[in-house]
Formats: sequence, structure tokens, C-alpha cells
Amino acid sequence: MDQTKQEGGYGYDLFPERSKRKYKEGSIAERLFTFNNKCQVMLQFAMETSPYAKLLLSAMKSSGCKILKDRHLSCEDCDGTVSGGFDAASSQIVLCQNNIHQQSHMNRVVTHELIHAFDHCRAHVDWFNNFRHLACSEECVRSRALRSILAVRKISREEAEKIVDEVFDTCFNDYAPFGRIPHSNRDAKFANRDYENRDRYYANL
Repeated sequence: MDQTKQEGGYGYDLFPERSKRKYKEGSIAERLFTFNNKCQVMLQFAMETSPYAKLLLSAMKSSGCKILKDRHLSCEDCDGTVSGGFDAASSQIVLCQNNIHQQSHMNRVVTHELIHAFDHCRAHVDWFNNFRHLACSEECVRSRALRSILAVRKISREEAEKIVDEVFDTCFNDYAPFGRIPHSNRDAKFANRDYENRDRYYANL
């Protein structure tokens, strides 16, 4: 991890294990009887069953950014205020094993962070220098985007609100890769089906 980014107010203080080793290793006993094992099981279940996660994983693969579980997703202990994060410097999603205790919570965090990873892949987001890019990658909710920026960047609330307002309309209408706003698992399943069948549709035009 770049030491300057860790000390530069980019939110790395919320993820203390980021400043240790890039790939954490432990004994089999440690992995079987810790939060890490539970996190890994819930993560695998989310990747296999959540229609949101499945669509995003498929979209990233199609965009040339295939997600490898052991390389791009990491269960770690975090600050008590966050559930996950996207580390653009290493292209890794961090899942906070000490803060995620329910499968539904894991599904939401995986989906949220995969959206960041998807934007990182397709839009070449400048996470560290362009606050508008950071705001635009949040999940289309003004208050959530505001909270996220304030959590990981040392700027005033007034400046953060101005940034979110500037990009909100454009970002709110960016549904990629869902093609619609998925309000439920059923919507996400339809979106996933449409995405997987998109080539078949265009081939018949």
C-alpha cells in the first residue's frame, strides 16, 4: 500500500489491516474458528446466490475485469464505523468481518463495493483526486454519497454537499450495468437475465 495514500486522508485509517500485509495468512485453526471463516462462507454464498452480485460479476468479466475471489476480495477487521470498502490502489474489495454478521448485510456490502469496482473498471475513476468521481460512484442516494465522502476525505460538509449536488442528476440516471433501478431481488434477477441475453438480442437486429 502506498504510504502517502495511507496518511493522506483517503480513509485507510478505517481499514487498519490495509497497512499491514497485502495478503494476510493464518493457520487453518485460525481461519476455521474466527470471523474470517464466517465472512468467507457468507461471501461465497453472496457471489453464488445474490442476483445483484451475479450481475455485477458478469458485467465486470465482460468488461475485461474478471473478479477472482482470493485476489480481489478480502475479509478483514475494520474500524467499527464501516462495513466494507474499495481499495483502488490494489483493486481489492474489503469486507469488514468484525462488522458483518448477517447474510443479508453481506449481500448489500458486496453489491455496494462491486459497484465501485465496476466503475473503477469501466470509467477509470480518479478516486484519490476527483471528489466528483467518488460521489458519482455512490449508490444514487444523495445522503449516502455525502456520508461516504465525509468518511474517507478530509473536506468540509459544505464542500461535500456542493460536490454531490453537482453530479447527482447525471449519476442518478446511470443504471449500468443493471439497465434499471432494481428495487428487489426479483428486479435484479430480471436485470441479470437481460444482461446475460443482451448479445442474443443485438444479434437478431
